Amino acid sequence: MAREDDVALARSLVGAIPEAALACDPESLAIRAVNDAATMLLSREPSALTLSGLSDLAVSGATIAGEPVADAFSGLAAGEGSVAAEVDVAVDGDTRRIRLRAHATALAGREWLIAVATDVTARVRAERGNRSRARTLDAVASTLPMALFRCDTQGTIDRWNERASADVGYDAGDLGGREFADLFDDDGSAVSDGLTRVYRDGTVVEREATLLTRSGEEVPYRLTMGPVTDDGEVVGAVVLGEDRTDESVREERLAVLTRVLRHNFRNDLNVVTGFSEQARNAVDDPEVTAQLDRVVETAGRLLRLGESARKVERLLAEQPKPEPLPLSRVVSAALESLPVAFRESAEIDVDVPPGITVTGVDRLPDALGELLDNAIRHGDADRPSVRVSAAELPSESWVSLVVADDGPGIPPAERAVLTGEETQLKHTSGLGLWYVHWVVTAGGGRLDITESTGGGSRIELGLRVPDGE
Repeated sequence: MAREDDVALARSLVGAIPEAALACDPESLAIRAVNDAATMLLSREPSALTLSGLSDLAVSGATIAGEPVADAFSGLAAGEGSVAAEVDVAVDGDTRRIRLRAHATALAGREWLIAVATDVTARVRAERGNRSRARTLDAVASTLPMALFRCDTQGTIDRWNERASADVGYDAGDLGGREFADLFDDDGSAVSDGLTRVYRDGTVVEREATLLTRSGEEVPYRLTMGPVTDDGEVVGAVVLGEDRTDESVREERLAVLTRVLRHNFRNDLNVVTGFSEQARNAVDDPEVTAQLDRVVETAGRLLRLGESARKVERLLAEQPKPEPLPLSRVVSAALESLPVAFRESAEIDVDVPPGITVTGVDRLPDALGELLDNAIRHGDADRPSVRVSAAELPSESWVSLVVADDGPGIPPAERAVLTGEETQLKHTSGLGLWYVHWVVTAGGGRLDITESTGGGSRIELGLRVPDGE
């Protein structure tokens, strides 16, 4: 039994320690004295603590490593260093992780075990969360249909999934620690520049590159590189890689097929049109003339379809980016794209206030020209009437551009391109509306078709106002 004087000395010692501290009997580990920091940390009165032992603090009586607390801290002698262990302690209905670091010391000829307690719950929970996130990421990486690489801030590979290893042909011993850019041709400059941007700007970067596999095969590869951050600081990069071999071959074959078909299509239709017009001029039979007129009209429609296909192909291949466009210039360019005689065959009224700027891709004038062409070409009056008007909407973030005519209107099957209802049994007769729809939506806009007050069609383009306007 410790004498009162000895306990007073121990109480003075732990009282001078700023951290939570407990003075224990080195043999029984009974707690004899505590400081204020210990009572606050453990949320217990000093009298309650001094009636218990160090082992009683642990929920299970054992350390996190599974060793009994009595064994972990017994047998320490003064001058022999310290022993540390972590235990789970019940504090106010919660379980806290406490780190105990104990050493033996002598006071007035009596030995004491001084244990300093530190709450490491936050660290433990963070580690637990990190392990959970790591397991989740491993599961995602293993199920991704693409290659995944992780690089440190020097561009060195330090983690990857099985698909990545299969794509490059290297095993773990050869892939780990390798410079990521060295996996690609052209000295990896495009890849290196992309990683530099990720590290410098913290942005996502896309690159097309050629992967050089271990066997020497050249593989077209699409890379999406993004930053790995810690407290706002870029500490690495994660890269998704996609083998584009099948896609590249398919695109090449389709491009060749499209060019050949379009070239032959146009040339042969020009031949059909030319001979049909000659035949029409050479006959006097009204019925035959009407039939030849229909041949010429059909050939012209097919030629326009081929031209629309060419424009769609260019739009999909180039993928233009939205930019600010003065709306008055868009309308002027659309009108000027129409042949003069064709344009003058209609009554075109333009009401577009100056100073309006919209967001759109550079194909917007061409798409508007497509709508004007359709309105004039399909008008059933001797001199079709077309009105182009624009207005800034109350929301201040949208502009309405309307093309209205007095023609027969647009058939329901043509309108279905906007609702996704087009099927093999009910399909549009051309690519015009598809092209307009794709151009408008590529710029973040929308398209709506209704009936005009004149009985014809009313096509409204909802165009965004650039940010900051």
